Amino acid sequence: MVNPTEFFNIAINGELLGRISFELFADKVPKTTENFHALSTGEKGFGYKGSCFHRIILGFICQGGDFRCHNGTGGKSIYGEKCDDENFILKPTGPGILSMANAGPNTNGSQLFICTTKIEWLDGKHMVFGMVKEGMNVVQAMEGFGSKNGKTSKKITTADCGQLNKFNLFYLKLQDHSFCSSGKPPTHSICSQYPYKLCALTTIIWVPYFPYSLPHLVGLERNKT
Repeated sequence: MVNPTEFFNIAINGELLGRISFELFADKVPKTTENFHALSTGEKGFGYKGSCFHRIILGFICQGGDFRCHNGTGGKSIYGEKCDDENFILKPTGPGILSMANAGPNTNGSQLFICTTKIEWLDGKHMVFGMVKEGMNVVQAMEGFGSKNGKTSKKITTADCGQLNKFNLFYLKLQDHSFCSSGKPPTHSICSQYPYKLCALTTIIWVPYFPYSLPHLVGLERNKT
């Protein structure tokens, strides 16, 4: 299974600072990662875009995700106001770990935090569901606007967010394979809807990877290798 990647574009007082990309551990905590994904894309009509990181503690965490009140008192999950802890398989092993913020057991909403150090004492209390893939320098820059009590010196917002497109390998099954010798592209509906790359003299194409809701791929079989 290929885990999805989401991004946050971070702004400081309205000026773009940089991008953080996160790998989500959908293979371990699928329900929690689906919540983060939907809040990142805004596909439910609400989400992280425009929300702020309201609490940044030096040498500890950058916390945000309260898109309702922007101060740590609000936010909600896509499953309702709160949702249960899925599991604690993953551990807060070091900087860049992405975890759910909560107010106690089974009180997860939309709030999250990025670790800036190893915080093993939170193991079993906050679900780990992802990690920074790229942009740890942006996280470190964000931390510079924090303080010991968590108050930020500037407004730090998620200016934009969403899913980074992935490409996965599919086999195209066609009754007529004449395009292999003719060099003409395959006459399949997917080719008119999505970008693709045809491998020479094969029936293999590259199409976008949709980890949560695959498009209608008539005649396509996902490669399982």
